[in-house]
Amino acid sequence: MKTQASALTDDCNDPLITIEEDEEAHEEDLWFLPGPLEEEPDDLPPGPRAEPPDTAVIEDWAKAEGVHAARLARVAGRLGALDDRLLRGPEGWRHRLALIEAAELSWFAGDRVSSDRLALWISMRLSGAQDDQNALTRIGWAVRRLMGGPGPEIDLAAFLDRRDPENIEDRAERFEDRAGGWLDVIAAAAELHPITRACMGFHLWSLAGLGQHGDRVEAAVTAARIAASESRGAAFAPVAMGGAGGLRAGGPPADRLIRWLDGMEAGFLTSMRHLDDIETWATRAEAEISMLSGRTPPSLCTALTEWPLVSAPMAETLTGASRAAVQRNLSWMEKRGLIREVTGEGRYRMWRAAS
Repeated sequence: MKTQASALTDDCNDPLITIEEDEEAHEEDLWFLPGPLEEEPDDLPPGPRAEPPDTAVIEDWAKAEGVHAARLARVAGRLGALDDRLLRGPEGWRHRLALIEAAELSWFAGDRVSSDRLALWISMRLSGAQDDQNALTRIGWAVRRLMGGPGPEIDLAAFLDRRDPENIEDRAERFEDRAGGWLDVIAAAAELHPITRACMGFHLWSLAGLGQHGDRVEAAVTAARIAASESRGAAFAPVAMGGAGGLRAGGPPADRLIRWLDGMEAGFLTSMRHLDDIETWATRAEAEISMLSGRTPPSLCTALTEWPLVSAPMAETLTGASRAAVQRNLSWMEKRGLIREVTGEGRYRMWRAAS
């Protein structure tokens, strides 16, 4: 009896230990509950990773620029030479190069607008039944933007003449947002050379969601303007005049940049050759027409310097002279070997400077 009383007294004096032991024993019986989190095996598949920021691509282009630094410096030097040449030359040279570049871009984009059709469209808004009006409008836009004006880095939507419609749905992706994302990447790459930045922007065009409405011409013209953004005489850098190889996609940034530099260097050589030829012709023509009176001959020389191809109706519009005076002077210049008829037709004849 005394032993039992002592046992009861000990149990009463330590009630907490008994309760905890009971709870632990009770929890061990609850086999259906999950174990602690730290003991749970991680059998779940990995979730989607966060997308790298858009500006992450700049590092790849910076490395490509470093690889081709020497070639980039040589191409930049040729751009500087063209810029100085155009800065000292007549305004007609810029217009002439813009027309040639735009015509080359049309072939790259598949529109295939010939120089004579483009000249008639730009000067007089004349087109044939076989001409694609949309293609002429696109290439006409390219000529205007290559000539100068505010650049794409100021307001890309205004540069492209593209705006969101007023009745756009709330859930629809806005063009201004896509253009803003592309401009943000271009702005973040300010440390890169403008030629490298232009190449990067050209190849990011479709990825930014800007690939619509003749996007290949738009992308090339935008890149051409960015490449010459620090120039004063050259409004654009020729990217198609020497061939479309520089505009070909594919490969890492280093491969794309070297093709871009190769194509641009060929474009500079072609444009300088055009300027050499037309400058030599203008000097010769000025000496030949010095014996003539009136303002029509010098006006025709100016038109032939500015336009790669000229028709009689175009010359009449550009010079403000009568059709008879234009025809008479064109015939005289053709006989003197100053101009050459290139169409070989009785109607819609076109002439070019015989360099």
